[in-house]
Amino acid sequence: MRILPGEKLLVATGNKGKMAEISALLSPFGVSVVGLADFGLAEPEETDRSFAGNALLKARAGAKGSGLVTLADDSGLMVEALGGAPGIYTADWAEGAKGRDFGRAMAKTWGLLEGVGAKAPRLAAFCCTLALVRPGGEERVFEGRVAGQIVWPKRGTLGHGYDPIFVPDGYEETFGEMDEAFKNRISHRADAFGKLMKECFT
Repeated sequence: MRILPGEKLLVATGNKGKMAEISALLSPFGVSVVGLADFGLAEPEETDRSFAGNALLKARAGAKGSGLVTLADDSGLMVEALGGAPGIYTADWAEGAKGRDFGRAMAKTWGLLEGVGAKAPRLAAFCCTLALVRPGGEERVFEGRVAGQIVWPKRGTLGHGYDPIFVPDGYEETFGEMDEAFKNRISHRADAFGKLMKECFT
């Protein structure tokens, strides 16, 4: 699937930060990026049991509602000793009465690892799946991944989510300690976007 200069692309998210990040990534290709709010659309409920399934759910709904080629993503943390959890429930583990608290989610992750007696290194991977859907036509899925390990106590105040307890392979700093621009070059999202841009934009 090729996306041509001047073509409009819907990004199926209500997250302004993600919109800005994706717009910046795609700006060199002359693509006009719009969001769900521009069409009065909301993200559908994520009912699939895989990253790819949920990304496709969102991309298909966006394409149907807008009539535009739509890009959606789903991502999360998979911890080996926890059978791949939290996986698609990565954000859910942070949900509470007062909204999302990733401090609690990180503590829960470490507590469960202690509970199962996981030996070091406690291997994990951040995963990102992008789905690109053309209305009534092609669908493409691109998967990105960065392997590493879970550490405790948490380190660093940069990044977001579980970044302060994840050390990527080949590095000593957590994602939470890394310069954000550098982290974004080696992340799971960068891996997935690299594949997307190579096939669809270059």
